[in-house]
Amino acid sequence: MNDAIQPATGRLGILSVGLGAVATTFITGTLMARKGLAKPVGSFTQFGKMRVGRGDAKRYLPVGEIVPMASLNDIVFGAWDVFKDNAYESAKFCKVLKDSDIEPVRTELEAIVPMKACFDADYAHNLMDARFGRVPDPVWAMADDTRWNWAQNLRSDIRRFKKENHCDRVIVFWIASTEAYTPRNEMVHGTLAGFEAAMKADDRKHLAPSMIYAYAALMEGCPFIMGAPNVCVDIPAMFELSAKQGLPIVGKDFKSGQTMMKTAMAPIFATRLLGVEGWFSTNILGNRDGQVIEHPDNFETKRISKASSIEWILDAEQQPDLYSGISHEIKINYYKPRGDNKESWDNIDIFGWMGYPMQIKVNFLCRDSILAAPICLDLALFTDLALRAGLCGVQEWLSFYVKKPMTYDDGAPVHDLFQQFAMLKNEIRLLGGYEADQELD
Repeated sequence: MNDAIQPATGRLGILSVGLGAVATTFITGTLMARKGLAKPVGSFTQFGKMRVGRGDAKRYLPVGEIVPMASLNDIVFGAWDVFKDNAYESAKFCKVLKDSDIEPVRTELEAIVPMKACFDADYAHNLMDARFGRVPDPVWAMADDTRWNWAQNLRSDIRRFKKENHCDRVIVFWIASTEAYTPRNEMVHGTLAGFEAAMKADDRKHLAPSMIYAYAALMEGCPFIMGAPNVCVDIPAMFELSAKQGLPIVGKDFKSGQTMMKTAMAPIFATRLLGVEGWFSTNILGNRDGQVIEHPDNFETKRISKASSIEWILDAEQQPDLYSGISHEIKINYYKPRGDNKESWDNIDIFGWMGYPMQIKVNFLCRDSILAAPICLDLALFTDLALRAGLCGVQEWLSFYVKKPMTYDDGAPVHDLFQQFAMLKNEIRLLGGYEADQELD
C-alpha cells in the first residue's frame, strides 16, 4: 500500500443532511452488515475485486487490500432533518425495509436523533404540503435566520458531533431532497469572497440551503458529498474553498436507476455505430423525493441532471449522421401508491444499416433506496480515502457513482459507465502504489 496515505484508524463520522428513505436504508444496512446480519450487496468497497499489475505480476485483490479503507465498525452516524423522527422512526415510516431488517439494530437507530435542519420552503415547495402526507408542526428547523448565522450554527453542530462521538474525521453528505433550480450567479457564486458577502447579506435568492451546509462542512475541515442534483459544490466559490481547505468535494446526484441504465446502454450504440433518433424516459415514484420533484422548480433541477448523460456519450459533433437532433424527453411523476419502488420506462428509437428504424423498450422496476444505499457507502469511504491521501477539489474519479459528474468549468465530464469504472479503478491503483494501466479514450 501507499505509505503516503494516512491510515484508516479512528472513528469516521458520517453526517447526513436528511434522514429519510435513502439515508435510513444506508444507515440500517451498514449497521446490519457490521453485525453480520446482512450483506452490503452493490458496494464495490465491500465486494469489489480488481486487477493490479500485468503479466506475471497480475493479481486480483479486494479493494481493501489495495488501499487502506475505513472499517464499517468505525463509522458513526449523525444527521440533520426537518422531521423530528429518529432514524428508527424514520425507517419505519419510509417503509423501504422490512421490520425484520430494522429491529435487530433498533437501539442504534433510536440513538441517531436529527439536529435541527436549515430549511427554506422556497427550495422544497412540496415537502410541507399536507396533500402528500404528514406535516410536522412546528418544522424541526433552525430559526429563520440569515444564511451567515445558519452557517455558524451548522459549524457548531459539526464540532459538537465530532467531539461527542470522538470522531477523528467527519464526512458531510447531502442525502436530502432535490432543491429548486438555482442558476449560477457570478457575483455570488464566482468567488469565495462574493459567496461570504452574500451569506452576510442573507441573499436567499442565490444561496440554497445545501450551499450553506457545504460551506460549513468545508470550513470545519470536512469533505462534502452532494447526493442530489442541486447546484451546490459545482460553483467556483466552492472550488476555491475546497482548494483553500485542502479538502475533496464530490457530486452530483446518485446514479442509481434509470440513468445507470442509460449510461450503460448508450455506449452500446456509440460502439456499434447505431443511430439514435429519440430517447423518451418517464418515471413514477411515491417517496419523498418524488413528492418534492412534483413541483416544476424542483423538477427542473432533476431534469438537467438526468438529461446530460446521453448528449455527452452520443457525440453529435463526432458523429453528426448518427446523433444530431436526438429527441431526448424526460418525465417524472409522483405516484403515492408506488412508494420507494420506482418504475421507469425508456423508449429508444434507433436506426441501423441504410437508416432502417428499430426500437428498444426498457421497463425497470427498481427500489430507489436499495440502489442508492451502496452508492452512499462507497462514496463515503472513497471520499474518506481521498481525504487521507491528501486529494482536494473535485474528485472526478468518483464519477462512476453520479448522474452529473462535476468537473472544473472547462472540463468535459465522462458519462460512459464503463469509462467511469476504468477511471475509478485507475485511481485506486495509483493510490495503492500500482500503475494506472487502463487507458481511456
